[in-house]
Amino acid sequence: MAVDDEKQELRLKAKASRPVWAAEAGPEAGEKLAANYAKAAEGFPEHSPVIAGYWPMADEINVRPLLGQLHDQGRTLALPVVVAAGKSLVFRRWQPGMALEEGSFGTQHPGSHEPQETPGCLLVPLLAFDSRGYRLGWGAGFYDRTLAGLREAGPVIAVGIAFHAQQVDRVPETPKDGQLNWIVTDQAVLGPMQQ
Repeated sequence: MAVDDEKQELRLKAKASRPVWAAEAGPEAGEKLAANYAKAAEGFPEHSPVIAGYWPMADEINVRPLLGQLHDQGRTLALPVVVAAGKSLVFRRWQPGMALEEGSFGTQHPGSHEPQETPGCLLVPLLAFDSRGYRLGWGAGFYDRTLAGLREAGPVIAVGIAFHAQQVDRVPETPKDGQLNWIVTDQAVLGPMQQ
């Protein structure tokens, strides 16, 4: 089976299963995720104080407690904005309580009046991940393109954010797929990954 077909098959299974995984993890999953991220961050190399999060959609794990924790630590936070198909994401500054605008693909992000930031750490949503640090996203390639561009410019840490049940034996990958440095779930920390 071709890699793209493998990915699409896994994507459909993950989309169908995530509501079940979210229900099993329960409402406290976001707080557990934030606690595990704090443990993982102890092993991060020094990096930019700017962290790019994302606003959770549908049944994605609730990353908002982690965003609040990072804000309280004095980190500068930004959320991704889809500019156009085939382009890299841009990141606009965000803080708790800020009104968000509706974006493409059901996303929410800060308005265009907010300054753009260049993150040194990305919190990356996903549908599935494996123990090697490969992730399966929605298929548009936004994070792969963005991560490649940021890594060309300098060091950046990519942290996959997920329910632990989203782990699979193997995510099919191609050379253009960006590998994560760490994965943090509601149950565990995986990393740092061999790059």
